[in-house]
Amino acid sequence: MTTDIASSVPTDEDDISIARRVAGGDQVAFAGLMRRYNRRLYRLARAVLKDPTEADDVLQEVYLSAYQSLPQFRGDAALSTWLSRLVLNECSGRLRRNHRRQNVIPMVSSTNRPEVDSVAARESELPDKAIGRAQIRDILEHKLDELPEPFRLVFVLRSVEELSVQDTALTLDIPEDTVRSRHFRARSLLREALAQEIDLAERDVFEFGGGRCDGVIARVLARLSEQS
Repeated sequence: MTTDIASSVPTDEDDISIARRVAGGDQVAFAGLMRRYNRRLYRLARAVLKDPTEADDVLQEVYLSAYQSLPQFRGDAALSTWLSRLVLNECSGRLRRNHRRQNVIPMVSSTNRPEVDSVAARESELPDKAIGRAQIRDILEHKLDELPEPFRLVFVLRSVEELSVQDTALTLDIPEDTVRSRHFRARSLLREALAQEIDLAERDVFEFGGGRCDGVIARVLARLSEQS
């Protein structure tokens, strides 16, 4: 099944062709599309919300919305950019709703909960990773969460996802010079906290393992089946 899905969207297939296949009801192609962009979109949502579970939920909602909207996709922007903006919009909406709820009913911040279980879970998902590097990555994620959101988003797209300055600017709808300055500042702040260790850890930030990736796809397809 995984092989069929992975090969259902060729890497050189253009965005319009993919959109047409999905709009025609090809859910195998849609699963391939999700697998292609899952990691980037998850990392983007995780950077905004600072919560892995919330980021998973955002991906599911965005994919369900995208599935309904793809028939109207005309390719004015790259499909990855279009999906990224849907993620940012969904994240913004969640943050606004959470802010309103917190103003009405005081809530205990999830950041005060022990992190031991989540660290152990991530390490168990990555048996091939050295524990020392996993610990460095965990420190980097926490330090990254402490950065202002504009710096955080640019860092994730440029350093973690390795998007170009141009693609990052298009995704965030900001000037390229702003991308460069925010990226420089974000790296400077992180290096102050982590020194040279950041070079070993940044490629593994917000790891999106195979099990989590498969889980998002399975839940989205299950909900689509319930709607049909």
